[in-house]
Amino acid sequence: MSNELIGICGLPCHECGAYIATQNDDDAKRVEVAAMWSTMYNAEITPEEINCDGCSPGGKRVFQHCTVCEIRKCGIQRGLANCAHCDDYTCEKLESFFEMVPDSRARLDAIREGL
Repeated sequence: MSNELIGICGLPCHECGAYIATQNDDDAKRVEVAAMWSTMYNAEITPEEINCDGCSPGGKRVFQHCTVCEIRKCGIQRGLANCAHCDDYTCEKLESFFEMVPDSRARLDAIREGL
């Protein structure tokens, strides 16, 4: 897992279309991701919004939703690489998130086991 960029919540940034488009400066990928996410989330998302360097504190650009993500805010405030490193793992915010994205639980559990 060392080559993988994992978000604070356990999402694999390195697999995310916004992250891939940004890192490759791929405008066609931005268009593709904006269209897909607009449909998925019933929202108007433009290709110009598809920019992300990962949600960790060092990420210069993040997708708009990530700027309001409570899990991300908490992890940054606590100075964590991701939630697996938290003394309060798993919290209520994560449990709700894991109901929607169970793969994130498995990913964070595996990281936690290796600590």
